[in-house]
Amino acid sequence: MKIHIINGPNLNMLGKREESIYGNSTLATIEESLQMKFPGISFSFFQSNHEGELVTYVQNHGEDWMVINAGAYTHTSIALRDALLSVRAKFLEVHISNVYARESFRQQSFLSDIASGVLAGLGASVYEIAVHYIYEKHRNAHG
Repeated sequence: MKIHIINGPNLNMLGKREESIYGNSTLATIEESLQMKFPGISFSFFQSNHEGELVTYVQNHGEDWMVINAGAYTHTSIALRDALLSVRAKFLEVHISNVYARESFRQQSFLSDIASGVLAGLGASVYEIAVHYIYEKHRNAHG
């Protein structure tokens, strides 16, 4: 089983930016934790600050499950939404912060209605919860 963990703009700054909102975990520690907790899963980790790179990545990996934290592109990118739809991607949308308790523009998502589920506001654990959900869903469907 393969799961792509896709992170959008500014998530490379985790652990350095607004720790009161995003905590002190870095993207590298999140990735290492997932690999340790789920050794039977093949992960691919991708982060980009560029919308087109995220679109291309999604287009090239639409056959596998994805966990997507699109960052600010969640609220702005119709292109990313269209890429997910074009490959019929199976994905969970995740947010470290509670976007619904923040600025009103962060409460709009172009991805939520096409996602299999949305996790927000639980800190870096949203990635682990998302992977656990996908793993159980896959296990129940194939075993």
